[in-house]
Amino acid sequence: MKRVVLISIVALTSLLSSCGGYPRLLNFPFDPGGRGLNSRNSELDPQISASYIVFASDRNGSQDVYLFDARARRLIDLPGLNSLDEIASHPSISEDGRYIVFTGSRQGRTDIYLYDRETQQKRNLTENLSAEVRNPSINADGNRIVYEVAKNGQWDIVVCDRSGRIIKQ
Repeated sequence: MKRVVLISIVALTSLLSSCGGYPRLLNFPFDPGGRGLNSRNSELDPQISASYIVFASDRNGSQDVYLFDARARRLIDLPGLNSLDEIASHPSISEDGRYIVFTGSRQGRTDIYLYDRETQQKRNLTENLSAEVRNPSINADGNRIVYEVAKNGQWDIVVCDRSGRIIKQ
């Protein structure tokens, strides 16, 4: 059942974000070993950018971020991104696949993190922000990150650069 749900979500995401202007149905085979896109585990929050699909999954016993290369049809290693003591969710990827932004929860605190695949470095963008954050997204060139922040009893939108400097709220 989960396989069908993922394909439907991925197909819907593809339809909504397809830059070719035509609908595409992505169909990837089920991989019981968890090395492909479809597995027995929960595959959450898929986002498509160019040939990449980034998603959160609990396939290794903790909820982590995964990156799938749709052209090569394989998972891409993300050294230094996932932590055993962190629950990752809502990933988003830049068009060239270099930057991944996601929500990470650790010891009851949720922050927005940016991962640079080139340097294999993860940076906390909201470390000094004393508010709840959620739903990050990165623009195509990876220069701007947007997320929701709960301050003053309401959810607001924040735009920041890759260093975490707030540009607009």
